[in-house]
Amino acid sequence: MSLSSFLKLVELPTKVASVFPFLVGTTYALYRYDQFDLVNFLIMLVAMLCLDMATTALNNYMDYKKAVRTHGFNYEEHNAIVRYGLSEKTVKATIGFLVTVAIALGLVLFTRTDWVVLLAGMVCFFFAMIYTWGPFPISRTPLGEMVSGVIMGGFITFISLYIHIVDLGLIGLSYGENILQVQVNLMEFIGIALLATPLVMGIANIMLANNTSDMEDDYENQRYTLPLVIGKDRALKLFAGLYMVGYVAVVVGVVGGWLPWASLLLLGTLIPVRKNLKLFFAKQTKAETFITSVQNFVLISGVYVVTLVIGIFTQ
Repeated sequence: MSLSSFLKLVELPTKVASVFPFLVGTTYALYRYDQFDLVNFLIMLVAMLCLDMATTALNNYMDYKKAVRTHGFNYEEHNAIVRYGLSEKTVKATIGFLVTVAIALGLVLFTRTDWVVLLAGMVCFFFAMIYTWGPFPISRTPLGEMVSGVIMGGFITFISLYIHIVDLGLIGLSYGENILQVQVNLMEFIGIALLATPLVMGIANIMLANNTSDMEDDYENQRYTLPLVIGKDRALKLFAGLYMVGYVAVVVGVVGGWLPWASLLLLGTLIPVRKNLKLFFAKQTKAETFITSVQNFVLISGVYVVTLVIGIFTQ
């Protein structure tokens, strides 16, 4: 397998969907708790990227195996197995290697932190695998947007934050007299939920835009995604509404004292985001307008990280 075919198989540019939540969680750990662990940061970065790449490669492999329609923009141009004539054996070996590295590094991270990281990591791994694999893959159901948004936007943000603040007791576990108790700092968790909301919504919208652009192909390939269930008009309204939920969460986070006042600068991204919304509302195609959802996510997430960095130096 050549480097170019590998990069296409794992769709490296799409890894921004996991890198930005990782960066937001990390900068929030510095802003809110003034803590940073370089070793944990590097271990999680590599483990996260390997799992993300393995999931994408598995998605491409399952699309290749289950494809009913074997022509059209999405299949011929975007599936690396078809485009580069990759053997199934090579693809399976690549997926296996990436998964093995992700699991090994995840276990190392667990030994350096605690059970919370292990449990959250197991949840991420479980949903990453069943997202496209198994008898009822999530990507072929109306749940794809919700699951991808919560796991990538929510869990990655939380884990990337938690690995720096394990010793602060954000979550506690105790057992005595046959009673298992879990203690959670509720106010801090509310802040983390608000922090992650724009990322959850942005990633869900990338999946929603993808599925809205692929409605014809998805129907022929028996992928009953959310836009096929609720219809294109409702899908487009939901697409716009999810962005608004993210902006509202940031305002609440700032007013509540969880986010720095600089995060209100994120509202300035409404102008280019609305411009991209108009483009996507006018035409929903994978080749031309799907990219607007990725552009919106990169813009919102990038500015979000910058505002947190500003908060670090101005608090």
